[in-house]
Amino acid sequence: MTKPTRTVAQLSARARALLFALVVTAGILNLVDRQIISVLKPIIATDLGWSDDDYGTLAAWFQGGAAFAFLFTGWIVDKLGVKWANPIGVAAWSIAAMAHGWARSMTEFVMIRVSLGATEAMGTPTGIKTIASVLPRNWRSSGFGATNAANSIGAILAPLAIPGVALLVGWRGTFVAAGALGLIWAAVWLIATRRVRFSPPQPVEMPVETGATPLTEYGPILRNRQTWAVAGAKILSDATWWLLLFWLPDFFHRQYGLTGVALGIPLAIAYGGAAIGSLLGGGVSTRLLSLGYSVNAVRKGILLVAALCVLPIPLVLYAGNYAITIGLMALTLAAHQAFSTNLFALIADVVPQDKLGRVTAFGSFSGNVGGMVIAKVAGLVLTAGLGYLPLFLFASVSYLLAVGWIQLLLPTLRPIEAR
Repeated sequence: MTKPTRTVAQLSARARALLFALVVTAGILNLVDRQIISVLKPIIATDLGWSDDDYGTLAAWFQGGAAFAFLFTGWIVDKLGVKWANPIGVAAWSIAAMAHGWARSMTEFVMIRVSLGATEAMGTPTGIKTIASVLPRNWRSSGFGATNAANSIGAILAPLAIPGVALLVGWRGTFVAAGALGLIWAAVWLIATRRVRFSPPQPVEMPVETGATPLTEYGPILRNRQTWAVAGAKILSDATWWLLLFWLPDFFHRQYGLTGVALGIPLAIAYGGAAIGSLLGGGVSTRLLSLGYSVNAVRKGILLVAALCVLPIPLVLYAGNYAITIGLMALTLAAHQAFSTNLFALIADVVPQDKLGRVTAFGSFSGNVGGMVIAKVAGLVLTAGLGYLPLFLFASVSYLLAVGWIQLLLPTLRPIEAR
């Protein structure tokens, strides 16, 4: 006898946990696929004769491809729905990852890196929309926090696992193996959801200034305050995140002369702080919401506390102590992840389900633009001999500016379910 189709609300706690675990795993695969090239850069560069400028060009094309794709992936995710956006997105970027194994020329690598960036841009809006569908509202913050924490842990473990795989199958085989894991994931998702129906919440009457829009329209979300509140906050906060991702190894090298394996300890501790920040940012907000505090107070309160935790970052230039410097960097990354977790939860709180993917994707596009700008500005500042002080001064206030921007556009957060 064939089992009947069930909605997500009718699933058991175990079934929901499985779907959530698959979302978390997809995020880790997304991270690993993009990180292979950076971990194996010395081997690939030697084999193919890349210069540092060539590698920088590939990195720029990757992020550019992702930023541009974010303008469209949200609409695609909203159109496909959770059930199909997940396997199609993971399969697409897995095939792009596998293609690296057959690339020979710089032109081929540029095309493949753009493809990987564009397809991986499916990950964020799909993950946010899926968590919002699978988890109750009061648990979404913890869900986003756990996802961010898993990604941070993946950032620690990937540099340890990838070289081992490369020793067994070579750098080309490593790309193919990682892509194959993604295709297996897509098959598992299809099996796990074969009798599950993902239905959006019942339509609610929207305020006049927000306006309900047909699913196929993208432009109307740009008329919503929610969209621009998220976009501005992502530009400011993600700029600091990308600054540290791109330049943190260089900072430790300049400040303490660390190179190679020696960089592993400070980077691992810093990313460990990011994982802790994700869990705390999600767990604390979930606890406060369960105690009856309003979404407005919880989200903005945690965003403000996280912003204040970033203020001391310029002190790393004057600490003169290796342990204090690592601690401050770990605190900064923890604060970012707590901020990011609650910003994503804020999107799910105030944006209708039929627009959630598009608003999330536009926010991610904005964050990538902030990252592209800060990467270029950092290079110019350091080349001019100004050091890290101007960059860290910006970083120290970027989150406070983001909180102020949200408060300006959204003085009161009203959950979409309550409207």
